[in-house]
Amino acid sequence: MSATPDLLPPGRLTSLDLARTLAVVCMVIFHFTFDLALFGYIDRGTMGQPFWYYFARMIAGSFLFLSGISLWIAHGRGIRWPAFWKRWIKLAAAAAIVTTASIWLVPGGPIWFGILHAMAATAFLGLLALRLPWPVTLALALAIFAAAWGPRFAALDPIWLVWTGLAESRPMMGDYVPLVPWAAPALAGLATAKALRLDLWRGAAPSPLMRALTFPGRHSLIIYLVHQPILFGLFNLYARLAS
Repeated sequence: MSATPDLLPPGRLTSLDLARTLAVVCMVIFHFTFDLALFGYIDRGTMGQPFWYYFARMIAGSFLFLSGISLWIAHGRGIRWPAFWKRWIKLAAAAAIVTTASIWLVPGGPIWFGILHAMAATAFLGLLALRLPWPVTLALALAIFAAAWGPRFAALDPIWLVWTGLAESRPMMGDYVPLVPWAAPALAGLATAKALRLDLWRGAAPSPLMRALTFPGRHSLIIYLVHQPILFGLFNLYARLAS
């Protein structure tokens, strides 16, 4: 059955791609600095400084917030299941790749539930909240965020419950983005898009310059997957050449 006009997706919003590009650039800056510390070119305690601690969380929150906006733009006027599953399978496959690679390569422990896992999980949570009024969705986001300061439960300590974020002990991971509190920015993005009715907006044809600027934002997943292996390779090459 062909899609009816009211279910057709809007054109890409250049501003959204530009915001995602900014998040990608910040992510690369963070990981480049992390690698500088890891390879000993700057103080190894650098990444423990407050600025870098909150910078990393701002980046993760930005990606999740933008994913909530994108969910509403794509499915606010009706869930387009083929498009949803296509995107979700890509996220899930990428998350599985990250987990597998992290078992051998990531300092700090295997990534059982990182940013990609969180984005895949909050996509389903967003579908459940899709038809709620935007104030209710925002209230739900605030409740999840507040739960980060609530009680912890030893029963949630097993690794297979790591996604909750409510365990008594924090698991050792190189990247840990549990649903509490990280579902909050995704739902906040969904609520914002609902309130502004971004599903009704239409993107204008971008100029060549804008297409270049938004290229990272339009290919953020593949950049996420390849940028650290590339950086690691470059650092190792520099170390060999400099020795």
